[in-house]
Amino acid sequence: MLRNLVLGFGLLVLAIGLALLWVQPSQAFGALVFGGLLTLGTLFERWRYKAAQTPQSARGQPTGERFVDPESGDLVEVWYDAATGERSYVRVGKPAA
Repeated sequence: MLRNLVLGFGLLVLAIGLALLWVQPSQAFGALVFGGLLTLGTLFERWRYKAAQTPQSARGQPTGERFVDPESGDLVEVWYDAATGERSYVRVGKPAA
């Protein structure tokens, strides 16, 4: 939800910067840079930090690290693939009450 708002705001600022190029090119630089960085940063964050997987789709071995995902409320375990260095987050169920 928040990612979508930040992405939308970044695209809006980027569009304003592009519109300023025709009206006042000297004023467009700041809006273009800020909007571009905000948009690219949000898209990078979506790509880099993936959602939790199921145990069947995870590769590697569990590290023993577990935490409660604040977004879903599920118990998540961290897996590490030594071949690629990738860390995966695997949903293991609901936390004990």
